[in-house]
Amino acid sequence: MTSTFDREVKQGDRFQFGKNWQRFLSVLNDERIAEAQKSLKQMLQVEDLEGKTFLDIGSGSGLFSLAARHLGAKVHSFDYDPDSVGCTQELKRRYFPDDNNWIIERGSVLDADYLKSLGQFDIVYSWGVLHHTGAMWQALENVTLPVAERGRLFIAIYNEQGSKSNRWRQIKKLYCSGIAGKTLVSTVFIPYFILGGLAVDILKARNPIARYTDYKKSRGMSRVYDWFDWLGGYPFEVAKPEDIFKFYRDKNFELENLITCGGGLGNNQFVFKKQ
Repeated sequence: MTSTFDREVKQGDRFQFGKNWQRFLSVLNDERIAEAQKSLKQMLQVEDLEGKTFLDIGSGSGLFSLAARHLGAKVHSFDYDPDSVGCTQELKRRYFPDDNNWIIERGSVLDADYLKSLGQFDIVYSWGVLHHTGAMWQALENVTLPVAERGRLFIAIYNEQGSKSNRWRQIKKLYCSGIAGKTLVSTVFIPYFILGGLAVDILKARNPIARYTDYKKSRGMSRVYDWFDWLGGYPFEVAKPEDIFKFYRDKNFELENLITCGGGLGNNQFVFKKQ
């Protein structure tokens, strides 16, 4: 697995999400953790996760594994990126050292046998991950394997925007192609993101600090680190919300909750219940 991952990075076929998450951990605080917990409770429509089992597929920074553990769940986290695994392990070390109710390991969502070996979970969570595997529809199929009967599947998938999505795919591939590509894309788009955000603040007569605070309260994430996550996020696939709905309906999953990005750029969030 390690040799495959390293080869993909070297060939420009994969962004190192874990390197970005390592930097994010430097700004992680109790407020962000509380916002992550709040977002889980709101989307899953629960007050806590006491007595529940929670599988975090593509744990990334480890923030949502941590949030689920704080809410009382027994957590199993895995990621394909070794640095992401390290980030999740770091959060366990900080907040739940020597905790037997939080398991962290390296694994791939594209490995169906591995997923079957994990057993069944009340909640299977994979936010903004499956479209970065290089085989999104296979990943969407595989995440159904560990969902227990009447269990919930919580996923977030990039919205299909036609030609815009195709252009972003090329930009992301360029970013991952090497130092020159990364520098070029960052030089062009980071100022664009900054000025775009400033323009919105001016048009809406809003305080930039207040706007930043609003964003931080959205899942406890960081705007700056999300910019780099977006620019480098390759492989990159997308889907229309109706296609995701139909895909899981045919697999006997009922849609319980949905938040779309309004047809624009971003993730559509789904919570399905296994019938």
